[in-house]
Amino acid sequence: MKADLYKLDGTKEEGAVELPAQIFEIEPNDHAIYLDVKAIQTNARQGTASTKNRARVRGGGRKPWRQKGRGMARAGSIRSPLWRGGGTVFGPMPHEFHMKVNKKVKVLARKSVYSYKAQEGAVKVVEDLQFPEPKTREFYTLLNKWELSGKKITLLLGAVKQDVIRSGRNLPNLQIRLAKDASTYDLLDNEVLLLEQSALETLQEVLKS
Repeated sequence: MKADLYKLDGTKEEGAVELPAQIFEIEPNDHAIYLDVKAIQTNARQGTASTKNRARVRGGGRKPWRQKGRGMARAGSIRSPLWRGGGTVFGPMPHEFHMKVNKKVKVLARKSVYSYKAQEGAVKVVEDLQFPEPKTREFYTLLNKWELSGKKITLLLGAVKQDVIRSGRNLPNLQIRLAKDASTYDLLDNEVLLLEQSALETLQEVLKS
């Protein structure tokens, strides 16, 4: 499968890059994608939500009125869950959320997303980016020339480049990730998947299993 190559002079060469078949042309596995995304979202939870049950709420140690003789419903504590200001029944408590996914499943999930994106024509390749100094305007101008501004883009870099990261971090709808670190969720959350040429080589190393 071929992808368009976007050049730093603002031009585009259609079908100039051959995408690795072992990554971009596999039979996508929806269940692997589901498991990996679920694990990512689960492991991102802090699990710090906390409520007080009737034993933890301050006060309520004394019986508010005598059991019989007042013509009112009996009550043993003003902190009963039935009362305003009382304890919470079965409310959230601090809890560690964790879900493990095998490495092979993670790799399969990422390959599946890459294959889906390639089928949709959403995968684009760009010459390795470089800016003399961090300039958001230059990055924005480049996206305009490529006719990609206004689209939700995930840019995958082959290596850490502070000039590129700082130039693009204030652009709306653009997220920048390292190719070796991009998660399945990162790859799904976009309209265009923009890869540096060096990122393609990185992917072949990272996803070779």
